Amino acid sequence: MSTNTTSDAPLSLDAEQQKARRSRSKALAVVLGLMVVMFYAVTIIKLGPGIMDRPL
Repeated sequence: MSTNTTSDAPLSLDAEQQKARRSRSKALAVVLGLMVVMFYAVTIIKLGPGIMDRPL
C-alpha cells in the first residue's frame, strides 16, 4: 500500500498566486476572443459580398 495520502481539502493560494491565475485567465479569454473574431472575419471575407445576392 502507498503511504502517500491525498487530502480533499481545497488548495489555498496566496495573493500573488491568485493574481497570477487571474492574469492568465484574462490573457486566455483575450486570446480566445481574438480567435473568434478572426474566424468570423475570415468567414465573411471568404463568402464575399455575393452572399447577399443569393436566392433564398
